[in-house]
Amino acid sequence: MDTYTFYHRTVEAWADRVNEVYPDQWKEPTPCRDWSVRDLVNHVVGEDRWTVPLVNGATIAEVGDSLDGDLLGEDPIDAALAAAREAATAVATRLPGGGVVHLSYGDAPIENYVRELACDHLVHTWDLAVAVGADSRADPHLLTEAGAFFQEREEDYRAAGAIGPRATSHGGLQSDLLAAVGRDSEWGPSHAALARVSAAFGRGDVDAIMALMTGDCVFEATGPAPDGVRHEGADAVRAQWEEVFGQTRDALFTEEEAWACGDRGALRWRFDWTEEDGTPGHVRGADVLRFRDGKVCEKFSYVKG
Repeated sequence: MDTYTFYHRTVEAWADRVNEVYPDQWKEPTPCRDWSVRDLVNHVVGEDRWTVPLVNGATIAEVGDSLDGDLLGEDPIDAALAAAREAATAVATRLPGGGVVHLSYGDAPIENYVRELACDHLVHTWDLAVAVGADSRADPHLLTEAGAFFQEREEDYRAAGAIGPRATSHGGLQSDLLAAVGRDSEWGPSHAALARVSAAFGRGDVDAIMALMTGDCVFEATGPAPDGVRHEGADAVRAQWEEVFGQTRDALFTEEEAWACGDRGALRWRFDWTEEDGTPGHVRGADVLRFRDGKVCEKFSYVKG
């Protein structure tokens, strides 16, 4: 497949998925753990906006910080589609003439840069699709092109910090590519629910936490030893979170690692607080969770020591 066809088809796939984002989905989590749907789209819009000056010969320094921050404004879909159109037009104009692009790591052939952009659009199209519940299946021809291009560069990208550790493939072209860039191709509602719950605990938002738990939820506390205390039902569980966040000075949960598979999940965390005398305290622990219909129905907590 020629480079422009590969690139243009991935941009079209991206635009199709952007058009499927509903107004209430911009804050939803994505497989990119630090990014909401809006953050993800803003990232790709930034990439598209950078494409125009770079293929026209500009340097990183010349563009400077003009494309930093929020690029979506009040109409993120329109912003994303406009950026995609402008990038595709610039690539169509400049790619046939060849030449180099001035990137942060040095000059690169424009063809390599455009193929890199195509791979990034393809992966982020999947990120967006699973985040908003759209069709996440990619064209096998595009997957073949991306896999071949990426195979020779995977370790370089990983060494540069552009991708995370390799994940486990569940078989097939799409899962193989996603695993290579550190994604679980089975990412779904349980992963999203785990991300929402972790974020709500990080904010200390009891209402948000309970909105993410079922009415018949069960919580097993970390103490007293050896079995902790079992709390059943939303009212009883809410009372525990209200006590933790209402009566603990500077209460703060920080996620250390999260994992989900099927209807089960695990979350490693650190809990910090300040004692009455002003000294800091903390414990590290883990939750074993069960999900039902995108909510937590069981949360069993354990701590070190």
